Amino acid sequence: MSEGPKSHGRLSIRASLVPRDLMGESPTLAQAWKARIVTLFPGAFPGVLGESLTGKALQEGLWSLETIDLRTFGAGRHRNVDDTPTGGGAGMVLRPDVVSRALDEGLRDTPRDRKRWPLVYLSPRGKRFDQATARSWAAADGITLLCGRFEGVDQRVLDAYEIEEVSLGDFVLTGGEIAAQAMIDATVRLLPGVLGNQASTEEESFSDGLLEHPQFTRPNAWRGRAVPEVLLSGHHAKIAEWRRAQAEALTQERRPDLWRDWLARKGEA
Repeated sequence: MSEGPKSHGRLSIRASLVPRDLMGESPTLAQAWKARIVTLFPGAFPGVLGESLTGKALQEGLWSLETIDLRTFGAGRHRNVDDTPTGGGAGMVLRPDVVSRALDEGLRDTPRDRKRWPLVYLSPRGKRFDQATARSWAAADGITLLCGRFEGVDQRVLDAYEIEEVSLGDFVLTGGEIAAQAMIDATVRLLPGVLGNQASTEEESFSDGLLEHPQFTRPNAWRGRAVPEVLLSGHHAKIAEWRRAQAEALTQERRPDLWRDWLARKGEA
């Protein structure tokens, strides 16, 4: 491991505390899934991950979240983490020596097998994050996420550590922290015991390549709009048939790309 200051925080939930007060030793269960975040803004976490079901699961030790402050590994008296782009250009680039020291901390005691412990840089030029990615991450032991800032990270450190680049979508954010929270949320909810009802993940959008069917609840009549009669019939086969038809129609209308992929998998393209 490279020499350098070691500073990181472990996040857990304490009753009646606001999200930023969640620093402390986590009651993590043995073999629980873990996320380690290398970031210039550790105060951004847990953020929304400390709320609702993901927050409850964090409190119960079903998963753990750890931040590694990139600034503490900075160079010189001022802890510099970036420098101007070689060859000219606007903005600043995160230095490879600084990032490598932080990554060594983020990869401590982790499996070398990247299927068991992915190493990911949140980047708009990376492959698109999707439900299949979330499932593969949930099946791993944990993950280390590097949140970029400014104009990005020196390419040499990405190559040296064989870091996978993943994008939240075709747009640019000011940094990777928001994307990291979104991806962690999508992953954690797939972990055993987090949702409490495994059927929820089996019926939602993208679970089988289609968008989810419309959902309804009481009252059965609202502002002149009625719940579809088939859902009140108690006929489970007809309800399932209606829901599948709705999912197919919505996917074909709103996401023709997903529809083409779905047809191709069925051999109907």
